[in-house]
Amino acid sequence: MTVQDIEFTLKDGRRAVIRNPRHEDIEDTLDYLRTSAGETEFIVRYPEECGRYTPEGERAFFDSANASDHEVMLLCRVEGKLAGTCQLQWSRAIKTRHRAMAAIAILKEYWNLGIGTRMFQEMIRVAEENPYITQMELDFVEGNTRARSLYEKMGFRITGVHPNAIRLKDGTLLNEYAMIREIKR
Repeated sequence: MTVQDIEFTLKDGRRAVIRNPRHEDIEDTLDYLRTSAGETEFIVRYPEECGRYTPEGERAFFDSANASDHEVMLLCRVEGKLAGTCQLQWSRAIKTRHRAMAAIAILKEYWNLGIGTRMFQEMIRVAEENPYITQMELDFVEGNTRARSLYEKMGFRITGVHPNAIRLKDGTLLNEYAMIREIKR
């Protein structure tokens, strides 16, 4: 699904744009995937696991997401640099098409600038315009208080826990929490 480009001003005064991915974003996206995976333990991949992502795979992924009628992928660029991405996907199956799964990640240097809030506003808009979607869903990893705070600000609430869902390299086990946001119409 494609959306109109969204230009906005960050809290620090810089200009940013949220838009669908384009082929010229492929190399930056591959770098972003590796960088974001190394900045926090709360992303469910390590940098060395990003080798499975290829330019050809990203091209196909972008094309598929942009042509889809059941998902939207967005990225945010700040002064030409890729700062974050988000995605909203929902099923075509009648029994589950009311549920949309949300995901978001922002590079550390762009935290606290309003990008996450603005990206969520756009995902919520997409969900609200879909007559079938009645709830958005996401998961967050135990200890990720920054993400939890953003999600709660955007109207999500915890609905369950997946005990020991994440195992770090050092053996530490972390819970993963499920959240939903009901779509009001």
